[in-house]
Amino acid sequence: MNINRTIAEELKVRQWQVDAAVKLIDEGSTIPFIARYRKEATGSLTDEQLRSLGERLSYLRGLEERREAILSSIGEQGKLTDELKKRIEEAASLAALEDLYRPYRPKRRTRASIAKEKGLEPLAAILLAQRTTRPILEEAAAFVKPGNENAAATPQEALQGAQDIVAEMISDNAELRGYIREVTLKEGTIVSEVKNGDEKGVFEMYYHYEETLKNLPGHRVLALNRGEAEKILSVKISAPEDRILRHLEGRILRKGQAHQSLEQCLQETIADAYDRLIAPSIEREIRSELTERAQESAIIVFGKNLKQLLMQPPVAGKTVLGWDPAFRTGCKLAVLDPTGKVLDTKVIYPTAPQYKVEEAKAELKRLIRTYHIDLISLGNGTASRESEQVITELIRELSKEDVSLQYVIVNEAGASVYSASKLASEEFPQFDVGQRSAASIGRRLQDPLAELVKIDPRSIGVGQYQHDMDQKKLGDALTGVVEDCVNSVGVDLNTASAALLSYISGISSAVAKNIVEYRETNGRFSTRKELLKVPKLGPKAFEQAAGFLRIHGGAEPLDDTSVHPESYEAARVLMERFSGKVTAEQLRDLSKETGVGEITLRDIASELQKPSRDPREEMPAPILKSDVLELEDLKPGMKLKGTVRNIVDFGAFVDIGVHQDGLVHISQICDRFIKHPLEAVSVGDIVDVTVLSVDPAKKRIALTMKK
Repeated sequence: MNINRTIAEELKVRQWQVDAAVKLIDEGSTIPFIARYRKEATGSLTDEQLRSLGERLSYLRGLEERREAILSSIGEQGKLTDELKKRIEEAASLAALEDLYRPYRPKRRTRASIAKEKGLEPLAAILLAQRTTRPILEEAAAFVKPGNENAAATPQEALQGAQDIVAEMISDNAELRGYIREVTLKEGTIVSEVKNGDEKGVFEMYYHYEETLKNLPGHRVLALNRGEAEKILSVKISAPEDRILRHLEGRILRKGQAHQSLEQCLQETIADAYDRLIAPSIEREIRSELTERAQESAIIVFGKNLKQLLMQPPVAGKTVLGWDPAFRTGCKLAVLDPTGKVLDTKVIYPTAPQYKVEEAKAELKRLIRTYHIDLISLGNGTASRESEQVITELIRELSKEDVSLQYVIVNEAGASVYSASKLASEEFPQFDVGQRSAASIGRRLQDPLAELVKIDPRSIGVGQYQHDMDQKKLGDALTGVVEDCVNSVGVDLNTASAALLSYISGISSAVAKNIVEYRETNGRFSTRKELLKVPKLGPKAFEQAAGFLRIHGGAEPLDDTSVHPESYEAARVLMERFSGKVTAEQLRDLSKETGVGEITLRDIASELQKPSRDPREEMPAPILKSDVLELEDLKPGMKLKGTVRNIVDFGAFVDIGVHQDGLVHISQICDRFIKHPLEAVSVGDIVDVTVLSVDPAKKRIALTMKK
């Protein structure tokens, strides 16, 4: 298999683009670096295309390794024919490869292997040949050896052993398995029944459920899997068994050529091969394939949601009060200056069981006046609703004193994970977990990207069924999303945390810590070149990282841009010769003169026109609130503005300010037909919605975005 050609066909790009990208990856270049600074080499492949390329490259190389191992194994057994070798070399998937290898794979002790030990393979050959005109039990009697423990004791035992051998041969036939898998996927259904039931009724729709496999959406696959894992549901695949058995009989039986008893015996063997060996195996394979496909789809959605969340614009220049709500242990507060530095912390008890509301308000007013707080960043966890009530009362009281204050509800998913982490204890050694959590909630509003990179992306809570997925695949995919976001924005070399630096192209966690330690020991970096003095940061890492690191007010002005140091000379020529828009002809001439590609020169010109432009500025800003809305206030037909908090296969969850996100079902997102909500909305979008229905008992809100 020509791997690069296969990838080019799948991605619908030229093979030379894939060849160049693969060469760069093999040389140790990262995806963000290739996407940003090697556009000429790859024909401007995007980071998304490059990540898909990298995944397929890894899979297909693994497939080739498995192909070689299989060829070697069968060759060592002396069973590798030219025809088999050709079929193995042409197999395009791991499933097809394993089907071909199945008859030659070393097996554990089976009924067929026991029968072979009893010398019953010749009887199995008689069965398959279908030429005998004698009753099959008479043929079997010849294989009975009384007194021999290693042989069949009766004709019936001998015949059963021969049937076991034939059944295994049928099961191991790659062509037959391929047909059965295909017809089951096309015509089979998945069926679920309730086993124990669940008190909350989460899986109620699956208590007596059936759907065709070909129409089964990924989120239902994952839901059925979870219901089965929690022992609430029993799940099985129902295949077109009669059609499959007729096909097998048509391929194996030779009508009228043998004694009737042999034909009947083979029919029983075929049924046994399917029921005992093939059907359970194919069911496992198909369910595994459906799960893998569903997980891949869910990971893509999770990644896109995460990207939108990370790329939300920072709320700059505001003094923020981070509020981690709670009941018994009190609400933890952290006052943050506009740079995110913690100025003060406090615990108040306005919620149950203490209800010290007036005392809490007095303390809040003191903090607001002392530090000139502009915004409250309220976490959406336990006691958030009760805390919001206190905040809105406080805002009303302060408005009479001409004090302007607003609040924002932020998703606090993962804040508790971060606050108990080693990283948080190193960052805030003097604080307890509650104070750290409040600081994190405040910083999420000030700079979502810088704060959220400190948390395992899987804990941020913008996906579906994330705990049911292959954690390595999910982790790798989400880490890639974070890397792309961090490198797209760039980071301030003199203020970035080690956690943020570790996502920069070419910088490992160890090197990120070394950068911070060097900075603390030697003071601010004045140039990018100074990075080469950092322990373990060599020329290759510098090449990969330098363009994504910014130095504000340093010795070299270009260090505060996304222009890579390797292109500084060309950038200076551009600045000296041209002002305003540069024409394509000018870029072409300059490219010939400097040896720098036209695409790179175009990027440099764009950057010099808007230096240090933050791509997050194009994203919608968070909704600032000053009053509260209760679930009971909602009525069908009410029009509201909300923020998309999460997207799943079947719709979008929108925060409309009542502590219970409303669901906009996929059919209600827009007037045109869409296959997935991501075609129309993204996490963080500010949208207009209309209330369709409210179920206070189940705390469900149905919304529509249709005009």
